[in-house]
Amino acid sequence: MASRPGALTEWPWSPLGNFKYLLVAPFVMASMHTYVTVADEEKDLSRLMIVALMLWRIIHSQIWISVSRQRTAKGTRKIVDKPIEFEQVDRERTWDDQIIFNTLLMYLANIKLPGASHLPLWRLDGALLMALLHAGPVEFLYYWFHRALHHYFLYSRYHSHHHSSIVTEPITSVVHPFAEHIAYSLLFAIPMVTASLCGILSIVPIIGYMTYIDFMNNMGHCNFELFPKRLFDLFPPLKFLCYTPSFHSLHHTQFRTNYSLFMPIYDYIYGTTDKWSESLYERSLEREEESPDVIHLTHLTTHDSIYQMRLGFASLSSIPLWSRSPWYLTYFMWPFTLLCSFVLTLALSSRTLVFERNRIRDLTLHSHLLPKFSFHYKSQRHHESINKIIEGAILEADEKGVKVMSLGLMNNSEELNRYGEMYVQKYPKLKIRLVDGSSMAAAVVFNNIPTETTEVVLRGNLTKVASVVVFALCRKGVKVVVLKEEEHSKLIKSGIVKNLVLSTSNNYNSPTVWLVGDGIEKEEQMKAKEGTLFVPFSHFPPNKLRKDCFYHSTPAMRVPKSAQNIDSCENWLERRVMSAWKVGGIVHALEGWEEHDCGNTYNFFRLHAIWEAALRHDFEPLLFPPSHL
Repeated sequence: MASRPGALTEWPWSPLGNFKYLLVAPFVMASMHTYVTVADEEKDLSRLMIVALMLWRIIHSQIWISVSRQRTAKGTRKIVDKPIEFEQVDRERTWDDQIIFNTLLMYLANIKLPGASHLPLWRLDGALLMALLHAGPVEFLYYWFHRALHHYFLYSRYHSHHHSSIVTEPITSVVHPFAEHIAYSLLFAIPMVTASLCGILSIVPIIGYMTYIDFMNNMGHCNFELFPKRLFDLFPPLKFLCYTPSFHSLHHTQFRTNYSLFMPIYDYIYGTTDKWSESLYERSLEREEESPDVIHLTHLTTHDSIYQMRLGFASLSSIPLWSRSPWYLTYFMWPFTLLCSFVLTLALSSRTLVFERNRIRDLTLHSHLLPKFSFHYKSQRHHESINKIIEGAILEADEKGVKVMSLGLMNNSEELNRYGEMYVQKYPKLKIRLVDGSSMAAAVVFNNIPTETTEVVLRGNLTKVASVVVFALCRKGVKVVVLKEEEHSKLIKSGIVKNLVLSTSNNYNSPTVWLVGDGIEKEEQMKAKEGTLFVPFSHFPPNKLRKDCFYHSTPAMRVPKSAQNIDSCENWLERRVMSAWKVGGIVHALEGWEEHDCGNTYNFFRLHAIWEAALRHDFEPLLFPPSHL
């Protein structure tokens, strides 16, 4: 929002939310119906093209978002090294409003404007006229309009909204108040309307011109440099005809220079070119891929999770992963979902992908994605390929001097690699330290249990985290009730003797605190006493079947307030909340611990030290559900 919002700041369909796309539905249905039912000589391909262009523009912009976020996470040729936070993501979530607005204007022009309907596919004279009109009047008028927007009166009421983003992303380019977009749409319409009135407008130049505008807008705000210097050396005048991402980035950091649209010639003519334009361009080209201190290795969960990872939809990645997918993904986007999932797992089947970069104190943290879904980990036939990818990621990180790698979600399961111990045994000379995160997770679960608790029920598949928590509780004097003899025997063998109770009857509903993990059944939850607090020790949250009970978060902590570049949610966790397995790797690096923290060895006595270390580095525990405060 601008500092002093003026008239027509809000988009008129803001109250509709995601239902705003219904505004174009009548036009889309009418154009399709007309094209199918009328005679061949009356069919209007140009009207049908409008909805195709709308979809292409959305896909085109989304590709830029994903590529930009991946490149800036790696750090290669990055221009501005400052953080992006949730505030910016929320401000820019309406980037597609301008596409809807342009689509409505194009339908209106198709109906009312002379020469704008029943267009041919291609006319060279129309294409040339549009190119000349853009290079001349459009670029010239935009330059002076842009300078006017930086006058205090207009800047405070309108343009400051766009400049709230110092570090730009591709979609920053189209985040403006409604009034500004009215002016931009009129400006960019000059070539098309003129060609239409001259009777030489055609379909391909329209698509090409709109694609050119989107490409240049997204490229100018992508925050990584991509123009090779050789290009400008071979053709020096190019610097007057095409701006670079670093050229426009200076406009967002300096505010009073580099006003041009896509062609910097007017900045050179009127003396508003920033003096650092060339040096920033060269410095950005020389910037190499960043080597992090810590890498957290995670994976995809469900098919729909591709939309909520940071490289997916920015607005969706900024909210917790849903327990049930939205209707529009389930019913309308499933073919695209399956296609993207197939391409992602096929194209990146042998290596991990950097998708996020964070700063915590003096540490740089990278999150890497292993391109597999949860169902791959549940199948034994995929374990060998998954282990090869993890092993390759560990060796590559070790070669680059990374200090710690933490294994997230199912990358640290006992069935897959014995909680990471397999890699340590295979490569005993590793300099990088592997952390399976179980110690941190156990410390969080232990401290998630109310201090006045005297008895708990343990349900779900027995894991390393569960075993450590049970040992700590029993040592504290808390009675732990287990329901399966096999689990009881396993815990006894691990050294737990006192306060461990095996219940063979169904009368185990007296405790009001349950430790739960994967494998807890619906019938078991239904037997819990009203008001029971379910405390998960697993990666994945249990199904919340009981409205009369309370569910704690999966093991996680709130990140320090000083943590930077936190602009997406980690799976189902809240904003600025990090899984305990990820926190474990960070704390390990911050403390400078030299040993590995992985494998089947249970370090029961280290929980307090790990918990205190996390608190010392300003990680905060999550609050209990309201009834347990």
